[in-house]
Amino acid sequence: MRWSHLVAQESTAPDPDTAALVPAALDPAPPGATAPVAPPLPLALPRARVRTFDTPSFSGLTFYEIQAKSIINRVPAASRLPFEWTINPYRGCSHACTYCLGGDTPILLADGSTRPLAQIRAGEAVLGTTGAGAHRRYVATTVLAHWSTTRPAYRVTLADGTRLVSGGEHRFLTDRGWRHVSPARAGCPVLAVGDRMAGVGRFADPPKESPDYRAGFVCGLVRGDATWSTRSGTGRRARSSRAATRESERSRSSWAGADDLGSRPGGRAAGAWERADAYLEDVALHEALRWPECPTGDWHRGFLAGAFGATGHAQRLAVAFTSHDEAFLRRVTEALTHLGLPSRRTPGVRGGPSTAELGRDLWSALRFRHATGADTAPLDASGIGVRTDARLTVVDIEELGLTLPLYDLTTGTGDFLADGVVSHNCFARNTHTYLDLDAGRDFDTRIVVKVNAGELVRRELAAATWRGAPIAMGTNVDVYQRAEGRYRLMPPILAALRDFANPFSILTKGTLILRDLELLKQAAEVAPVGLSFSIGFVDERIWRSVEPGTPSPRRRLDAVRALTDAGFAVGVLMAPILPGLTDTEESIEETVAAIAGAGAVSVTPLALHLRRGAREWYAAWLTREHPELAPRYRELYGAGSHLPRATQAEIAARVRLAARRHGLHRPDPAESHQVDGGDGDRPPGAAAGSAPRGGRVVHRTSQAEVEQLTLL
Repeated sequence: MRWSHLVAQESTAPDPDTAALVPAALDPAPPGATAPVAPPLPLALPRARVRTFDTPSFSGLTFYEIQAKSIINRVPAASRLPFEWTINPYRGCSHACTYCLGGDTPILLADGSTRPLAQIRAGEAVLGTTGAGAHRRYVATTVLAHWSTTRPAYRVTLADGTRLVSGGEHRFLTDRGWRHVSPARAGCPVLAVGDRMAGVGRFADPPKESPDYRAGFVCGLVRGDATWSTRSGTGRRARSSRAATRESERSRSSWAGADDLGSRPGGRAAGAWERADAYLEDVALHEALRWPECPTGDWHRGFLAGAFGATGHAQRLAVAFTSHDEAFLRRVTEALTHLGLPSRRTPGVRGGPSTAELGRDLWSALRFRHATGADTAPLDASGIGVRTDARLTVVDIEELGLTLPLYDLTTGTGDFLADGVVSHNCFARNTHTYLDLDAGRDFDTRIVVKVNAGELVRRELAAATWRGAPIAMGTNVDVYQRAEGRYRLMPPILAALRDFANPFSILTKGTLILRDLELLKQAAEVAPVGLSFSIGFVDERIWRSVEPGTPSPRRRLDAVRALTDAGFAVGVLMAPILPGLTDTEESIEETVAAIAGAGAVSVTPLALHLRRGAREWYAAWLTREHPELAPRYRELYGAGSHLPRATQAEIAARVRLAARRHGLHRPDPAESHQVDGGDGDRPPGAAAGSAPRGGRVVHRTSQAEVEQLTLL
């Protein structure tokens, strides 16, 4: 579900619960009217109804009631989750954010090319980063979402001349960590003059296909190809571009290179010769083949692109030109120097060809590709370290005084490269900022409510295109959070799923699920229903500190027992397991024993997973409540959002041993466990889950699925 699918709820008369419709920009409050006592309306929710309640259980909470256009959401294929469809009647976060840039900002794609931010689309591969500090590395990642908004704009200028236009909340990676350009909220780390950004530096402007560029391209391609044709004995002359193409392909097909880069030159030249054919419509061949007395910058760029098409080869960051003609390679070196690209020459061995090679660094590799237009040069920057540089020092931050259309991406790594610097986007808690809401306290206290969820579910299940696929609930935001007690969105959702016999699963921490027990039982009579609870520990002191808004672990265990007594096979996700707090033998033993005692049929451990946003929130809580653990967490999570594999394996082993002792262990953590019947009792085509007695199947929550539950 995208926020563009939301529409404002029409204004109605206020009820006793202190409802207030916040005036939109085009619908101001009448003169003299008292402004409603409510938080500012998020940008993405114009004319949403804002509610605050006086009851103690909702103290400090703000609800944004909206009318959604869709409710059954497809999970992006790139997420690799084991389910395809979800329902989220509430939103504490979304798959977007307000950290936006100007639409013409060039974004680095995974293949080394660039494209303006406004033209990037979901599903494309871009370059992001993974890790932290000195261990941060570049890695290819997938664009999950792309959107635009309108915001006051700022211009950030770097020492190398890079100028970035962004919103004030946008974050860049610097030598001091992530920094906001000009945050509205106090306490956020702020970008300052003198900060060094991380990245490769400004991307080179693409070449203009001027007459000089075209002449240089044809010269580099034909002359470079001739050096190979002569050695291979073809003895041809460039009579026309098409004839040259045919003879060139024959000569290259017999080439067996002996360079250390692993790819023969000319392997991608078919496209280069097609370009040359088009250029020769405006440039005479005999004129293009002349060495110019004073070559222009455009000629140098075109020459290098053509020379690469004939004699160039690339592997990862390396770009090299190989030829038997020393004069030709000298021209290549001169052109590289003109573009500011360092290179070195390696003489041939035993009569073999000589080589001119660029420096093997990401800046040189990118500058060559971008400045010359040699789009056939492959790039693989995965694993290359992320660095800061004096050229990327911030020299000015200027508020433009303009409100501009700005754009942003959501990627798999949470970041991307914008005009050569590492730029931030978010997941989990910090995606709440797409609504102008903070990723910490606002995630917990400002809730978006899709008040028409029930009728939407029924309408979408009735659609001719719906095929009855299983639907997962609770995988992003808990559907039985406190707000459900007031809004009661789940009963009509469950009734619709029951009436259409649609399989579904629910993962929750909320004991409010017992309110809907009869509906769940009715649904389980006609379709598989999978129920799982999240219980990471039973320590009441830890619960009060880290999960104060959820039912206590004991109440959750009671709910597991009640659901089990009602005939459901309930699995428990033991998450999150907190290093240094709940990962001890004693804590795990006590928790697993309580889970088994409640009648659960399985336990799946998951150690604390800290994505960006949740990471900052949890770090603030940890340093406040348990400062002695801060150094350990920096060590454990310094390289990313997951614990080291060895630590994860150690925790999993403790849980596995405890599960064995209490009869919950199964050798294969991905298998489905069957009780009181077999697959033969399951309706044809039904998904694994809890079904009526006599054919119930217990769905084991997978690692990919539970990773959605980052500190719900």
